[in-house]
Amino acid sequence: MAVGVAELDQLLFEIIATPEGRADPYPRYGVLRDGAPVFRSSLGPWVCTAFDDCQLVLRDHRFGKNTDDDPGRRAEERFGIGAITDEQVDYLRRRRSLLFMNPPDHTRLRGLVSKAFTPRTVEALRPAIVSLVDALLAAIPDGERFDLISTLAFPLPVAVIGRMLGVPEADWPRFQQIMAKVTVLLEPLIPPEDLARALEAQRELDSYFSELVSERRRDPQDDLLSRLIEVEEGSDRLTEVELISTAVLLFGAGFETTTNLIGNATLSLLRNPDELARLRSDRDGLLRSAVEELLRFESPVQLDGREAFSEVEIAGCTIEPGSTVLTLLGAANRDPAHFTDPDRLDLGRDEGAPISFGSGIHYCLGAALARVEGQVVLDQMLDTFAQIELATDSPVWKDRITLRGLAELPLVVHRQPPH
Repeated sequence: MAVGVAELDQLLFEIIATPEGRADPYPRYGVLRDGAPVFRSSLGPWVCTAFDDCQLVLRDHRFGKNTDDDPGRRAEERFGIGAITDEQVDYLRRRRSLLFMNPPDHTRLRGLVSKAFTPRTVEALRPAIVSLVDALLAAIPDGERFDLISTLAFPLPVAVIGRMLGVPEADWPRFQQIMAKVTVLLEPLIPPEDLARALEAQRELDSYFSELVSERRRDPQDDLLSRLIEVEEGSDRLTEVELISTAVLLFGAGFETTTNLIGNATLSLLRNPDELARLRSDRDGLLRSAVEELLRFESPVQLDGREAFSEVEIAGCTIEPGSTVLTLLGAANRDPAHFTDPDRLDLGRDEGAPISFGSGIHYCLGAALARVEGQVVLDQMLDTFAQIELATDSPVWKDRITLRGLAELPLVVHRQPPH
């Protein structure tokens, strides 16, 4: 199907910049992927929508994160000249996050924190996660409307990562609104007023974890933050800036994507009652593949970006060094060249892992943790509730595309089947 550049640009703009496109990007993804799986947008970046092409960009050493030494120039390119102040640029320059590093710095820093998130380490947390979920489900009223996001999808992962890191329980609730502001920094287009609020919230997070690091230096605890302070690999340690930035990243990423996973998965199941009934009848056989399929079908992360370090040819297109490449993960997860009948939810699907947690050296550190939390939530919800109903015909999505999730999900549940 021949699609002109103007139409491709319009579709891309709708996906990344309009509430309608963000709320339902999949039809637009399909037109982009069918019309031009790789194309250069007049908006700036190259765009990849096919699964194999996205994998190549995320895994190939010829691509990486933009680490230009001039964050002011990068910020003006992204946000627009005059949209970011010199003081904000200086602040961004001082931060060092795994999300925006390349080897060898990325390799060193990731190596220092990855031990806490291995599948074996995470699996050992399963009993504690089960207990947390049971307590949260017990508080849900029977037969009354409630919001799954604020009642379960946010409190659970923030409790898990909060306990891991050593964030006091009394502080957990404050982070929902803070992170809602901060995550806009991951969006491809950011209004200046949202940028200002996001940077203010980012400073608040940095300040909070700076104080918590100081407390842990004085009084170490049995938590991940204390271990990161003490960690030493040969002569290597995290600097103070790296320590604070890493703590902020682990905490935020530890619940934001999982909150989206829980909400998105629940909505997808309720909109596909045959698959929900299938999971109820065979949880032992389907639970793990169900979480993988739900991650594919409604990914909590929809896009990622890289810079070309050298000339690369993809799908007949020559990408020049210095070019930005946008990988649309949500489109890749619906690629019919990789997944059979990709717009159909099939909890028994066995066609390889989706690309929902990225790929390559920046593959999500918390992927194993998110999977376990998703499995426990679905298992315990089906154990606890004989009936789960949507309490709205129009669930409200957050006005985001990079991290795609529901603002709220009103439900009604019944512990006993209807008579």
